[in-house]
Amino acid sequence: MTDLEINIALDELSTALTHVKDKKLVQEFLKCILTTSEIGEVTSRWTLVRRIKDGQTQRGIAKDLGLSLCKITRGSKELKKDDSAFGEMIDIYENHLTKQ
Repeated sequence: MTDLEINIALDELSTALTHVKDKKLVQEFLKCILTTSEIGEVTSRWTLVRRIKDGQTQRGIAKDLGLSLCKITRGSKELKKDDSAFGEMIDIYENHLTKQ
């Protein structure tokens, strides 16, 4: 796929996901579209960034999750950006939890 085709498909996928209200449907969709290994990668990145945001040390996260410090440092750098999508998604998730 070309970069343009990838961007178009990503836009379509993002649009579809933003309109889904059924959490189980999203989970099943992710299980269909991603391999078990890819799900592991995505969820470990989500977990490490949440732990960084919660103030856990990078070394502690590396030990707990079995991840390289390089991967954790990358997540930390992404989280520190002013327009961090990671940070915004975590905020959305945490705000959802407080409303329940």
